[in-house]
Amino acid sequence: MSDSSTWSPLLATILQQFGCQTGTLHRSTQDGKTLNLLAQAGVPDFLLDKISSIPVGKGIAGAAAERREPVELCNLQEDLGGVAKPDAQKTGVAGSLAVPIFSKSSGAVIGTLGIGKFVPYEFSDAEKTQLGAYAANLADLFENNHSCGD
Repeated sequence: MSDSSTWSPLLATILQQFGCQTGTLHRSTQDGKTLNLLAQAGVPDFLLDKISSIPVGKGIAGAAAERREPVELCNLQEDLGGVAKPDAQKTGVAGSLAVPIFSKSSGAVIGTLGIGKFVPYEFSDAEKTQLGAYAANLADLFENNHSCGD
């Protein structure tokens, strides 16, 4: 895992922009099969081991990476949507959104950015687009900081 002091302030800024209380930033391994946690905010300590390394295709972040599109759950406390793991409910998060981060050079998924609120919430198309724009900015940072997540 990378030095989170690099990524945590960026994640905090994004969470503030969206009025969210929790967030995660993951970076893909070089083989593209796993997402490694770079930074998090608001995730209970007892869940950190479970989210430190996520297989692509598993959980909300893994689904966003596999599908190459935003994955949203309006109320994680009531509906896991066939995507989230049961432990995800222990975060207390209700409305959640994860987007893939794409390499500008290859188009490959190089990470995910996830945000969440403690209340049921449906993110608008504009918010999904805005989070995608943040993810694009993070892609530039990922590609200029090769030591992270590898």
